[in-house]
Amino acid sequence: MEKAKHKISNWKQYNQALVNWGSMIFWIDVATIKARYCLKHHGHRGRWVIFSDTAIETALMVKGICKLPLSRLEGFLNSVFTVMNFSLKFSTYTCISNR
Repeated sequence: MEKAKHKISNWKQYNQALVNWGSMIFWIDVATIKARYCLKHHGHRGRWVIFSDTAIETALMVKGICKLPLSRLEGFLNSVFTVMNFSLKFSTYTCISNR
């Protein structure tokens, strides 16, 4: 069986499509930023939970999409916040692991 061959006629568009294939865009909603911290006690003994369930679930979604281990996820999300010029820091990977 012979592989089908397609002749590319617009190389500029084809190359741009290859470049765009590797791009990643993040939209962070204002409500999500406000819901980042947990404002109530979890009801158990010990320290208060700092980050909300929404923040942890969002991080785990990014982890699944990008296939990152937790330690790299922490660095990745902090670098995304830096590039977006947000003064946010994400929790440590041990916090995500414990939750």
